[in-house]
Amino acid sequence: MERYDIRLSGSGGQGLILAGKILAEAAAIYDGRNAVQTQSYGPEARGGLSKAEVVIKDGDIDYPKAMDLDLLLALTRESCVKYCGDIKDGGIMIVDSDLVKDPPEGGYRLYSAPITAIAAEKVGKVVVTNIVALGILTRISGVVSEDSMRKAILDRVPKGTEEINMRAFDEGWKAGDKLLAG
Repeated sequence: MERYDIRLSGSGGQGLILAGKILAEAAAIYDGRNAVQTQSYGPEARGGLSKAEVVIKDGDIDYPKAMDLDLLLALTRESCVKYCGDIKDGGIMIVDSDLVKDPPEGGYRLYSAPITAIAAEKVGKVVVTNIVALGILTRISGVVSEDSMRKAILDRVPKGTEEINMRAFDEGWKAGDKLLAG
């Protein structure tokens, strides 16, 4: 696999840092690739801009920051506008359709789903929005295997929340299926 650069973006409190760690672990521990994860968030923490980046490659990773994005997940309009210009031609942008109205056009493939609403309505908890997003991202990109993602989620989520997080991943996977079906 060539280098694959991913940025998960939104606001603090949406669980994007945890999602980045889960994605990197799925790639490195369970799929046997090299992966590096970095993160940053504004001084406001909750509510401020937040991002996690994951770089995945079969060979050595010479620079740990995501540069020319293969995939951008944007859970807020602000993060979408700020980072969409970093997506390479033919890359993927996944947005929360309820929070990112009229995303900017570009040379990327756009997938739009009500990610937060899926978490709230189909799973019953907004707090699992990040895991719903990972389900969609995994299904659409194929950058990590479904089995590896499931194992990484179970390893990383707080004990006692495994069942709800697996339901969230399943709902994200189904939403990804619908998006791919067009």
